[in-house]
Amino acid sequence: MSLRTIHLIDGALAKMPRIDASLLELLFDQADDVAFFVKDAEGCYVVVNESLVARHGLRSKAEAIGKRPCDICPGDFGRIPTEQDARILRTGRPLLGHLELHWYRPRNPVWCITTKLPIRDAENRITGLIGFSHDVRAPIERQRIPKAFAQALEDFERDLSSDVTATELAARSRLSPQRLTRLTRHFFGVTPTKWITKTRITAASRLLLETSCSVAEIAHACGFYDHSAFTRAFRSTTGVTPSEYRNSCKRP
Repeated sequence: MSLRTIHLIDGALAKMPRIDASLLELLFDQADDVAFFVKDAEGCYVVVNESLVARHGLRSKAEAIGKRPCDICPGDFGRIPTEQDARILRTGRPLLGHLELHWYRPRNPVWCITTKLPIRDAENRITGLIGFSHDVRAPIERQRIPKAFAQALEDFERDLSSDVTATELAARSRLSPQRLTRLTRHFFGVTPTKWITKTRITAASRLLLETSCSVAEIAHACGFYDHSAFTRAFRSTTGVTPSEYRNSCKRP
């Protein structure tokens, strides 16, 4: 789905009545391969689906409500998402398409792709977050995914300004270029180069909408060599220039 399509959908939703969280909860209760959640400003669960309950070996949703991941999940499996939540709630920066291991009782941990978005009120204050984690498309053993691969992706997502290429990403992951390509295709459906570009453009699109930074500043922050390179990549992905995208997405 293109950024332009997402914007059109967003515009349509803005004209509809606000969707109640219970409706989303009911919807995601039907997805066994997705853990869905809404959290408050303290990072505590206020809405969860049945899959999240099952993954943590809980008896009911009530056992998760009012708690943070670190309260219901052992070790790093609880600590890491709790720290993620705190960072999103503090900075407002979303977590998009993030590869990570999740606890799944009583079975072994499973690989998931996680997305978390901040929730803002009418005054643009962050009041919580909403997100989901979905299992990778095909079963894969934990041992087949090098930790260095997941760490390299996370490091890049945190610092898009670094000069990262597919070759360097392979080196950071301690993988051959061929294996890196197989893994990124498996998890994200694209080549490493396209994943890098997609990650940069997605981050840039949010900065265009949520900040007053210049296009040149956003280009630099997202790792593009210059304004022109950013504009070409953005137009190739979205069909419009960064400035056109920013102007067309402004709320009336």
